[in-house]
Amino acid sequence: MSVLLQMAMFPTDKSESKSKEVSEVLKVIRDCGYPYKLTAMSTIIETEKMSEALLIIQKCYDKLEELGSKRIYSTITFDIRPGHENRLEGKVKSVENHIGEVSK
Repeated sequence: MSVLLQMAMFPTDKSESKSKEVSEVLKVIRDCGYPYKLTAMSTIIETEKMSEALLIIQKCYDKLEELGSKRIYSTITFDIRPGHENRLEGKVKSVENHIGEVSK
């Protein structure tokens, strides 16, 4: 099974720039060992089970709480597809098969 998790999570009670806190969240994601891609607006992670994706979300929240965040904003989106894998790359390649390389 492939679980694609798209998420953005950051504190709203800190400074205007969120890069410091987002960097800490990204360290948590990176240390979980699953394939991921950081974009300008969110991070996309691929796991094999929903429970793994939910654990990542919890760990990211715990990190922001540990950093003293009192209010956290998060968006979470899932695309779950049994019987498939490597969709983090495969979905992009599927589009590129139709229109050629997309901007990277």
